[in-house]
Amino acid sequence: MIYPIHIILAESGLELIPKEIQSHISVVKSAKRRGKSPCDILLDISLHYKAMRLLPKWYKRGRPDIVHISLLLALSSPLNKAGLLRFYIHTLNDVIIYIEPETRIPKNYNRFIGLMEQLLKIGKVPPNSDRPLISIENKSLKQFIYENNFNEVILMHEKGVKYTPNSLGNLIANLINNGKKVCIVIGGFQHGDFEESTLSIATKKVSIYPKSLETWIVLSRVIEGIENAFNLFNN
Repeated sequence: MIYPIHIILAESGLELIPKEIQSHISVVKSAKRRGKSPCDILLDISLHYKAMRLLPKWYKRGRPDIVHISLLLALSSPLNKAGLLRFYIHTLNDVIIYIEPETRIPKNYNRFIGLMEQLLKIGKVPPNSDRPLISIENKSLKQFIYENNFNEVILMHEKGVKYTPNSLGNLIANLINNGKKVCIVIGGFQHGDFEESTLSIATKKVSIYPKSLETWIVLSRVIEGIENAFNLFNN
């Protein structure tokens, strides 16, 4: 049996405004501009920087743009179109977002923000569907990995074993072709390192570049390497 490749964006900075800063002036102003309650809008470092400095691990939070770019890239990739990708978001406060492969993410950022606010408040999109395209569960990354019984968990980390994107793609393709269930973990945050609980789940740590890279660059190179290994551009 050939399993699809599972990629999860880990510790992503996607969350509604936490209670601790809902009364901060920068939060109140941005919520008022949108005609919403502060508890119903996404935390965004470009809007709420001063308020966020009061939060623990603020430097890893408030980056829905990273999630937006990554979702557009992953779901529109030939790998996904070939039925070989399952893509997930894990947030820093332990929410797992499940996305059906056929989901069309809004290209417009403001529409995407509204969609994520609805998702985090109601729990699924569309809200009244028995088979939602996007849904959430309160679950740790470790629990997600355990429940899916992956044979290999490859963590992308600048201090990992050096691979080129194509050599990594070949490694993953070989594992998949031999019936292995593979999960690739990519950081969805802007600064800092993975939490120890995330580092502990990896069976292998891999680096494709000696310095840190933006999330979407790592994601694009990993996906392209796998696509090349499966010869998707020659079919």
